[in-house]
Amino acid sequence: MATILAHITVQDGKEKEFEEVLARLWNSTHDNEDHVLRYEYWRGAEKNQYYGLLSFNDYNGFLEHQTSDHHETDAKLLTHLFTDFRVEWIDPIATASPLPETNMQPLPADAGDLWKAYHERMPAAVATWWLALRALNKKS
Repeated sequence: MATILAHITVQDGKEKEFEEVLARLWNSTHDNEDHVLRYEYWRGAEKNQYYGLLSFNDYNGFLEHQTSDHHETDAKLLTHLFTDFRVEWIDPIATASPLPETNMQPLPADAGDLWKAYHERMPAAVATWWLALRALNKKS
């Protein structure tokens, strides 16, 4: 599984355009992808600040999303609206979330160039302390 929290700051005056493109991407994602578990966005408390929670059955489901035609089209429009964008890999707490653990997967043998590029650029960064805590929780 793969879950990210996206931290997004949008250019002043571009909020409406950002939300319109995001609505189209949200619909396309939910209409066309089988591996998406959560794909949600929120406005933050700070001006022009947005957050996204994106969760997929597995890392390859995340790559499928990233390389989809609808993502490739709309992401190009969205990135021109950002002043800042940061992705944070997060790990659900098993006793407080229905989502499975975030784990990296190897690149499929038949992966195309775009998959390879995203696999290299956006690996699921599983923090060492998560692994230790997971092991402790499984012993309990």
